[in-house]
Amino acid sequence: MHRREMLRMLAAGAALPALSTDMFAFFRGAHPAAGYALRTLNPHQNATVVAMIDQIIPETDTPGAKGARVNEFIDVILTEWANDTERKNLLDGLAGVDKKSNELFAKDFVDTPPLQQLTLLRALDEAAAFESAIRPPSRDDEVENPYRQLEGNFFSVFKNITLHGYYTSEIGFTLELKLQIIPGAQHGCVPRGPGLGDA
Repeated sequence: MHRREMLRMLAAGAALPALSTDMFAFFRGAHPAAGYALRTLNPHQNATVVAMIDQIIPETDTPGAKGARVNEFIDVILTEWANDTERKNLLDGLAGVDKKSNELFAKDFVDTPPLQQLTLLRALDEAAAFESAIRPPSRDDEVENPYRQLEGNFFSVFKNITLHGYYTSEIGFTLELKLQIIPGAQHGCVPRGPGLGDA
C-alpha cells in the first residue's frame, strides 16, 4: 500500500476499527520519534493545530491528542504524504480558522478561551456535516480525480487526520483503546500447577 492510498483513507475517514494490521503499521510509521522538529507547520500554525486537536480529543483520565503529539503526526503527513496543493489546502484551512475566529471573537483561535474555541469548532463540524448531507461524495468524483485526498471540507479532513493520528499513537492505542501494539509473549510449555487436571 502506498502513502497516496493511505492519505485518501485518512481524508475519507476510514473506520479505525477496520484498519488491517498492515494499515495500522503504516499509520504507526508516520508517528515521529521524540525530539521531532517541525518541517511544514510554522510556530503559529502548530499552536493552532495543538489548540484544535486538544479540543477534538481533550485529556481526560488518559492523555489527549496533545499528549499523543498528534500535531507532529499532522506535520509528517503534510511534509511527506501531501502534495503541494493538498498541503496548501490544509494550511489555508488553518488560516481560515483564524479568520473566522477574528470575525467572531476579534482574536486568533489560539488566543480565545477554550469555550470559544469549542464553539467555533462545533460550528465548523456542523457546517461540514451539512455540506456532506447536501452533496455526499459520489463514485464519479473518485473516478474523475482519485487523488482528492485533502481537497474535501477542511474540518472533516482535519478531524479525520486527528482521530487517526491519536488512535494509532501509542497513547491512543494502549491507554485509550486498551490494546497492545506488540502482543504479549506466548508461554506454550508452562508446567501445570496442582489442581489443573492432574489425576
